[in-house]
Amino acid sequence: MEKVHFTEEKATMLATLYGRALDNRTTDPVLGDQAADDAVARIDYDFGKLGMSPDLAMAVVLRAKPMDAWAAEFLHAHPDAVVVHLGCGMDSRVFRLDPPPTVTWFDVDYPEVIALRQKIYPVREGYHQIGSNVTDFGWLDEVPADRPTLVVAEGLTMYLTEEGGHELVRRLVDRFPSGEMILDLYSRLGVRLQKLNPIVRKAGATLHWGVDDPCELEALGLTLVRALDVATAYPDSDMHRVSAGTRLQIRIARMIPALRKMGHIARYRF
Repeated sequence: MEKVHFTEEKATMLATLYGRALDNRTTDPVLGDQAADDAVARIDYDFGKLGMSPDLAMAVVLRAKPMDAWAAEFLHAHPDAVVVHLGCGMDSRVFRLDPPPTVTWFDVDYPEVIALRQKIYPVREGYHQIGSNVTDFGWLDEVPADRPTLVVAEGLTMYLTEEGGHELVRRLVDRFPSGEMILDLYSRLGVRLQKLNPIVRKAGATLHWGVDDPCELEALGLTLVRALDVATAYPDSDMHRVSAGTRLQIRIARMIPALRKMGHIARYRF
């Protein structure tokens, strides 16, 4: 067993990992993330203190579901692509999507996170891990820039400063010849209300960068392809998976523009 000691925002990756594991244990999982479940079994940590309720677990996997689907579409169209998974935490996305060995996949996160991943997850062909703060841009030199590139960042942008986030996007667009970027974004209101988020609150983390309209990032060299908000990220077909109280909250949020737009999942091309 691996003893885990993480503080502040690094603890949130354990909460989302646990959420995906809880989903996998249901009779009708959304993601079916067996690798996440296996990872939880190998980590000696009190996951219960993270406050991951069934509804919060569902929020985690319903955020990941469209991001996985868009990534799979890109890899189907570009089976020789480069994938850069930023702020990967303990996410097992590479194992969920199981790309062919012709895809070169890079997971990037803090060195201590990558050290843990290397103890927990198996080696696979075409898969690489880079231990670095994503805004220490020397890591970019380790990633080839000669093929279509998919950049995925889930649960990352809101922890960056606006200046740091803008610089990261610009450097990625400048580095790679073409590709797509899949991001989740909090609005400025979402950042202001961050202490209402139990995962963020329990981790003692701080959010910084809020984006009210995904089109804002087009000024950085991206073209918005599609964006999901609260109304569309929780499709009616999945509403039965959450409690009655959460369904009511979602219905209310759908009717109030500021709440409906408090978070986005966005797909861009460049």
